[in-house]
Amino acid sequence: MRNTHRFGVATGLCAAALATFNLHALAAEGYKDTPIIPGQKWHVHDSDRPMAPVITPAETFSLGAPPPSDALVLFDGKDLANWVGDKGAARWKVENGYMEVAKGTGAIRTRGAFEDFQLHLEFATPAEVHGHSQERGNSGVFLHGRYEIQVLDSFENPTYADGQCGAIYGQWPPLFNACKKPGEWQSYDIVFQAPHWDDAGKLLKPAYVTVIQNGVVIHDHREILGATGHRVLPKYSPYPSHGPIELQDHGNPTRFRNIWLRKLNESEQP
Repeated sequence: MRNTHRFGVATGLCAAALATFNLHALAAEGYKDTPIIPGQKWHVHDSDRPMAPVITPAETFSLGAPPPSDALVLFDGKDLANWVGDKGAARWKVENGYMEVAKGTGAIRTRGAFEDFQLHLEFATPAEVHGHSQERGNSGVFLHGRYEIQVLDSFENPTYADGQCGAIYGQWPPLFNACKKPGEWQSYDIVFQAPHWDDAGKLLKPAYVTVIQNGVVIHDHREILGATGHRVLPKYSPYPSHGPIELQDHGNPTRFRNIWLRKLNESEQP
Protein backbone atom coordinates (compact mmCIF):
# COMPACT_ATOMS: atom_id res chain seq x y z
CA MET A 1 0.00 0.00 0.00
CA ARG A 2 1.02 3.65 -0.17
CA ASN A 3 2.94 3.72 3.14
CA THR A 4 5.48 1.20 1.87
CA HIS A 5 6.76 3.73 -0.68
CA ARG A 6 8.32 5.78 2.11
CA PHE A 7 10.89 3.07 2.74
CA GLY A 8 12.90 2.94 -0.46
CA VAL A 9 15.79 1.10 1.21
CA ALA A 10 13.64 -1.59 2.80
CA THR A 11 14.32 -5.17 1.84
CA GLY A 12 11.69 -7.01 -0.18
CA LEU A 13 10.77 -9.03 2.90
CA CYS A 14 10.31 -5.97 5.11
CA ALA A 15 8.31 -4.15 2.44
CA ALA A 16 6.05 -7.17 1.97
CA ALA A 17 5.53 -7.49 5.72
CA LEU A 18 4.67 -3.80 6.01
CA ALA A 19 2.25 -4.02 3.09
CA THR A 20 0.53 -6.99 4.75
CA PHE A 21 0.27 -5.06 8.02
CA ASN A 22 -1.28 -2.06 6.25
CA LEU A 23 -3.71 -4.30 4.35
CA HIS A 24 -5.02 -5.82 7.57
CA ALA A 25 -5.18 -2.42 9.26
CA LEU A 26 -7.31 -0.97 6.47
CA ALA A 27 -9.46 -4.07 6.17
CA ALA A 28 -10.53 -3.58 9.78
CA GLU A 29 -12.19 -0.25 8.97
CA GLY A 30 -15.90 -0.20 9.52
CA TYR A 31 -18.31 -0.33 12.42
CA LYS A 32 -19.77 -2.71 14.97
CA ASP A 33 -22.00 -0.16 16.76
CA THR A 34 -24.48 0.21 13.86
CA PRO A 35 -27.82 -1.64 13.46
CA ILE A 36 -28.11 -5.11 11.98
CA ILE A 37 -29.29 -4.99 8.36
CA PRO A 38 -32.77 -6.60 8.08
CA GLY A 39 -32.56 -10.21 6.92
CA GLN A 40 -28.78 -10.32 7.34
CA LYS A 41 -26.32 -11.04 10.13
CA TRP A 42 -24.18 -8.00 9.42
CA HIS A 43 -24.13 -4.55 10.93
CA VAL A 44 -24.39 -1.60 8.55
CA HIS A 45 -20.79 -1.08 7.31
CA ASP A 46 -19.69 -4.12 9.33
CA SER A 47 -15.90 -4.27 9.74
CA ASP A 48 -16.05 -8.09 9.73
CA ARG A 49 -18.07 -8.50 6.55
CA PRO A 50 -15.97 -10.21 3.85
CA MET A 51 -14.79 -8.10 0.95
CA ALA A 52 -15.81 -9.08 -2.57
CA PRO A 53 -13.33 -11.31 -4.40
CA VAL A 54 -11.08 -9.42 -6.81
CA ILE A 55 -11.15 -10.26 -10.50
CA THR A 56 -9.62 -8.65 -13.59
CA PRO A 57 -12.44 -7.07 -15.63
CA ALA A 58 -12.82 -6.75 -19.37
CA GLU A 59 -10.45 -4.18 -20.83
CA THR A 60 -13.11 -2.22 -22.70
CA PHE A 61 -16.58 -3.88 -22.63
CA SER A 62 -19.11 -1.02 -22.96
CA LEU A 63 -16.67 1.90 -22.75
CA GLY A 64 -17.66 4.43 -25.38
CA ALA A 65 -20.92 2.62 -26.11
CA PRO A 66 -23.05 4.88 -28.31
CA PRO A 67 -26.63 5.42 -27.15
CA PRO A 68 -29.34 3.31 -28.83
CA SER A 69 -31.86 5.12 -31.01
CA ASP A 70 -34.47 5.34 -28.22
CA ALA A 71 -32.04 6.51 -25.50
CA LEU A 72 -32.09 9.84 -23.72
CA VAL A 73 -28.60 11.32 -23.75
CA LEU A 74 -28.05 12.80 -20.29
CA PHE A 75 -24.44 13.89 -20.85
CA ASP A 76 -22.68 14.04 -24.21
CA GLY A 77 -19.45 15.59 -22.98
CA LYS A 78 -20.36 19.15 -24.01
CA ASP A 79 -22.43 20.75 -21.25
CA LEU A 80 -24.63 20.19 -18.19
CA ALA A 81 -27.86 21.35 -19.79
CA ASN A 82 -29.69 18.24 -18.57
CA TRP A 83 -28.51 18.62 -14.97
CA VAL A 84 -29.22 20.89 -12.02
CA GLY A 85 -27.44 21.45 -8.72
CA ASP A 86 -28.62 21.73 -5.14
CA LYS A 87 -29.07 25.49 -5.49
CA GLY A 88 -29.71 26.09 -9.17
CA ALA A 89 -27.37 25.45 -12.08
CA ALA A 90 -25.01 22.48 -11.99
CA ARG A 91 -21.50 23.84 -11.37
CA TRP A 92 -19.25 20.85 -12.02
CA LYS A 93 -16.33 21.25 -14.42
CA VAL A 94 -16.82 20.13 -18.03
CA GLU A 95 -13.82 19.61 -20.31
CA ASN A 96 -12.36 17.11 -22.78
CA GLY A 97 -15.64 15.19 -23.02
CA TYR A 98 -16.15 14.56 -19.31
CA MET A 99 -17.63 16.23 -16.27
CA GLU A 100 -15.66 16.38 -13.01
CA VAL A 101 -16.87 16.88 -9.46
CA ALA A 102 -16.14 20.43 -8.30
CA LYS A 103 -15.58 20.08 -4.57
CA GLY A 104 -18.10 21.95 -2.47
CA THR A 105 -20.59 22.64 -5.26
CA GLY A 106 -22.91 19.81 -4.19
CA ALA A 107 -24.58 16.92 -5.94
CA ILE A 108 -26.09 17.27 -9.40
CA ARG A 109 -29.20 15.53 -10.68
CA THR A 110 -31.07 15.13 -13.95
CA ARG A 111 -33.83 17.56 -14.81
CA GLY A 112 -36.01 14.61 -15.76
CA ALA A 113 -37.47 11.92 -13.51
CA PHE A 114 -37.74 8.28 -14.53
CA GLU A 115 -39.47 5.10 -13.37
CA ASP A 116 -37.89 1.89 -14.70
CA PHE A 117 -34.79 2.29 -16.83
CA GLN A 118 -31.54 1.05 -18.30
CA LEU A 119 -28.66 3.41 -17.47
CA HIS A 120 -25.17 3.56 -18.94
CA LEU A 121 -22.41 5.75 -17.55
CA GLU A 122 -18.63 5.81 -17.37
CA PHE A 123 -16.50 7.06 -14.49
CA ALA A 124 -12.86 7.47 -13.53
CA THR A 125 -11.51 7.95 -10.02
CA PRO A 126 -8.51 10.30 -9.67
CA ALA A 127 -5.23 8.98 -11.07
CA GLU A 128 -3.33 10.62 -8.24
CA VAL A 129 -4.19 8.69 -5.10
CA HIS A 130 -4.78 10.51 -1.82
CA GLY A 131 -5.93 8.85 1.39
CA HIS A 132 -7.38 5.39 1.77
CA SER A 133 -10.69 3.61 2.29
CA GLN A 134 -13.63 6.01 1.76
CA GLU A 135 -11.27 8.93 1.03
CA ARG A 136 -10.25 7.63 -2.40
CA GLY A 137 -12.30 8.67 -5.43
CA ASN A 138 -15.58 8.66 -3.50
CA SER A 139 -18.78 9.54 -5.32
CA GLY A 140 -22.04 7.75 -6.02
CA VAL A 141 -24.83 7.16 -8.51
CA PHE A 142 -28.19 7.67 -6.79
CA LEU A 143 -31.08 5.97 -8.56
CA HIS A 144 -34.27 7.98 -8.06
CA GLY A 145 -32.04 10.22 -5.97
CA ARG A 146 -32.39 7.69 -3.11
CA TYR A 147 -30.57 4.44 -3.78
CA GLU A 148 -26.80 4.74 -4.06
CA ILE A 149 -24.57 2.57 -6.20
CA GLN A 150 -21.19 3.42 -4.71
CA VAL A 151 -18.40 4.92 -6.79
CA LEU A 152 -15.00 4.52 -5.14
CA ASP A 153 -11.39 3.71 -5.95
CA SER A 154 -11.48 0.10 -4.75
CA PHE A 155 -8.31 -0.97 -6.54
CA GLU A 156 -6.11 -2.40 -3.76
CA ASN A 157 -8.01 -0.21 -1.30
CA PRO A 158 -9.77 -2.14 1.49
CA THR A 159 -12.75 -0.54 3.18
CA TYR A 160 -15.98 -1.83 4.70
CA ALA A 161 -17.56 -4.31 2.32
CA ASP A 162 -20.91 -2.58 1.81
CA GLY A 163 -19.10 0.67 0.98
CA GLN A 164 -16.69 -0.54 -1.69
CA CYS A 165 -17.11 0.34 -5.35
CA GLY A 166 -20.28 -1.13 -6.82
CA ALA A 167 -21.96 -1.70 -3.45
CA ILE A 168 -25.59 -0.85 -2.85
CA TYR A 169 -24.34 1.43 -0.14
CA GLY A 170 -24.87 0.15 3.38
CA GLN A 171 -26.87 -2.87 2.17
CA TRP A 172 -25.14 -5.22 -0.26
CA PRO A 173 -21.47 -5.51 -1.27
CA PRO A 174 -20.86 -6.22 -4.95
CA LEU A 175 -20.54 -9.88 -5.91
CA PHE A 176 -17.05 -9.12 -7.23
CA ASN A 177 -14.49 -6.33 -7.07
CA ALA A 178 -14.12 -5.61 -10.79
CA CYS A 179 -12.34 -2.27 -10.42
CA LYS A 180 -9.63 -0.93 -12.67
CA LYS A 181 -6.62 1.11 -11.60
CA PRO A 182 -7.02 4.72 -10.45
CA GLY A 183 -7.47 7.09 -13.38
CA GLU A 184 -8.72 4.41 -15.80
CA TRP A 185 -12.20 4.72 -17.27
CA GLN A 186 -14.78 2.21 -16.05
CA SER A 187 -18.37 1.49 -17.01
CA TYR A 188 -21.62 0.88 -15.16
CA ASP A 189 -24.59 -0.64 -16.97
CA ILE A 190 -27.57 -0.60 -14.64
CA VAL A 191 -31.13 -1.94 -14.97
CA PHE A 192 -33.45 -0.50 -12.34
CA GLN A 193 -37.06 -1.35 -11.44
CA ALA A 194 -38.91 1.15 -9.29
CA PRO A 195 -40.74 0.37 -6.06
CA HIS A 196 -44.52 0.75 -5.86
CA TRP A 197 -47.03 1.41 -3.10
CA ASP A 198 -50.79 1.13 -2.79
CA ASP A 199 -53.03 4.11 -2.11
CA ALA A 200 -52.64 3.58 1.63
CA GLY A 201 -48.84 3.80 1.41
CA LYS A 202 -48.20 0.05 1.81
CA LEU A 203 -45.17 -1.19 -0.15
CA LEU A 204 -46.36 -3.51 -2.90
CA LYS A 205 -43.01 -4.10 -4.62
CA PRO A 206 -39.50 -3.07 -3.56
CA ALA A 207 -36.94 -1.70 -5.99
CA TYR A 208 -34.64 -4.11 -7.81
CA VAL A 209 -31.36 -3.48 -9.55
CA THR A 210 -28.93 -5.31 -11.81
CA VAL A 211 -25.46 -3.78 -12.14
CA ILE A 212 -22.70 -4.70 -14.59
CA GLN A 213 -19.30 -3.11 -13.93
CA ASN A 214 -16.69 -3.37 -16.67
CA GLY A 215 -18.44 -6.41 -18.14
CA VAL A 216 -18.90 -8.20 -14.80
CA VAL A 217 -22.28 -8.74 -13.15
CA ILE A 218 -21.90 -7.40 -9.61
CA HIS A 219 -25.63 -7.38 -8.68
CA ASP A 220 -28.14 -9.74 -10.25
CA HIS A 221 -31.73 -8.51 -9.84
CA ARG A 222 -30.87 -7.55 -6.26
CA GLU A 223 -33.62 -6.29 -3.99
CA ILE A 224 -32.94 -2.81 -2.64
CA LEU A 225 -33.94 -2.64 1.02
CA GLY A 226 -34.81 1.06 1.06
CA ALA A 227 -33.14 4.44 0.78
CA THR A 228 -29.41 4.22 1.41
CA GLY A 229 -27.45 6.18 4.00
CA HIS A 230 -24.37 6.27 6.21
CA ARG A 231 -24.59 4.20 9.44
CA VAL A 232 -28.38 3.94 9.21
CA LEU A 233 -30.85 1.21 8.30
CA PRO A 234 -32.49 1.37 4.86
CA LYS A 235 -36.08 2.57 4.89
CA TYR A 236 -38.81 3.00 2.30
CA SER A 237 -41.08 6.02 2.24
CA PRO A 238 -43.83 6.32 -0.38
CA TYR A 239 -43.24 8.57 -3.38
CA PRO A 240 -44.60 8.61 -6.96
CA SER A 241 -42.15 5.90 -8.18
CA HIS A 242 -40.28 8.33 -10.44
CA GLY A 243 -37.02 10.03 -9.65
CA PRO A 244 -33.85 11.60 -11.06
CA ILE A 245 -30.36 10.23 -11.54
CA GLU A 246 -28.12 11.98 -9.02
CA LEU A 247 -24.31 12.11 -8.91
CA GLN A 248 -22.63 12.79 -5.58
CA ASP A 249 -20.12 15.44 -4.60
CA HIS A 250 -18.03 13.70 -1.92
CA GLY A 251 -15.12 16.09 -2.26
CA ASN A 252 -13.06 13.98 -4.69
CA PRO A 253 -12.46 15.02 -8.35
CA THR A 254 -14.17 11.94 -9.81
CA ARG A 255 -15.06 12.14 -13.50
CA PHE A 256 -18.08 10.98 -15.50
CA ARG A 257 -18.80 10.74 -19.20
CA ASN A 258 -21.11 9.11 -21.81
CA ILE A 259 -24.28 8.97 -19.73
CA TRP A 260 -27.47 7.79 -21.39
CA LEU A 261 -30.74 6.18 -20.30
CA ARG A 262 -33.49 4.08 -21.84
CA LYS A 263 -36.95 4.04 -20.33
CA LEU A 264 -38.28 0.53 -19.89
CA ASN A 265 -41.88 -0.40 -20.70
CA GLU A 266 -43.84 -3.07 -18.89
CA SER A 267 -43.38 -5.44 -21.83
CA GLU A 268 -39.59 -5.16 -21.51
CA GLN A 269 -39.42 -6.05 -17.82
CA PRO A 270 -38.50 -9.58 -16.72
